[in-house]
Amino acid sequence: MARLTEDAPFLHPDCEITDTDFGRFTEVGRGSRIAHSRLGDYSYCDRYADIANAEIGKFSNIASYVRIGATDHPMDKASLHHFHYRSADYFDDATHDEAWFAHRRSRRAFIGHDTWIGHGAQIRPEVSVGHGAVIAGGAIVTKDVPPYMIVAGIPAAPLRARFAPEIAEQMMALAWWDWPHDRLRAALDDFRALSAKAFLEKYA
Repeated sequence: MARLTEDAPFLHPDCEITDTDFGRFTEVGRGSRIAHSRLGDYSYCDRYADIANAEIGKFSNIASYVRIGATDHPMDKASLHHFHYRSADYFDDATHDEAWFAHRRSRRAFIGHDTWIGHGAQIRPEVSVGHGAVIAGGAIVTKDVPPYMIVAGIPAAPLRARFAPEIAEQMMALAWWDWPHDRLRAALDDFRALSAKAFLEKYA
């Protein structure tokens, strides 16, 4: 029997999940924290991922210790510290600054379909990662990443495109990530054996 199902995410031990929606056949690795986010169909994160305020597409491959949408501190105010927005933790007669938290939640990161985010990479708030893109391990992504681009470094910069532009365009038009589960199973041997170009020649 298959380990992953369309009914509920497969959550490994010690996960912390807050205000998050999950698609079908999703998985969350041990000790991961996900807040105010959406994890699309077939996407998963490995151990100790930390994801906040993010829209994750379908079939996203998120390695261990990845950080997406890291929450920030108010750099334009007199202090950076928690005490003036997590105030109820410090003062009996104070409340948290809910406007600040709402502002942080509004700064969402967007991760496209069929992406690969390598070990220890970071993706900043309000950054978009295009369909099919690859983020190298340890990269810090501060700017949008085009579809099917491979980026690496601190800050992340393009290394090369995964596919020629026409292949990338055809792959996005095919949008195989929207296929139903049984069609994915029927095409499984071709996903395994064919190059991207040959796959498009058969299915596009």
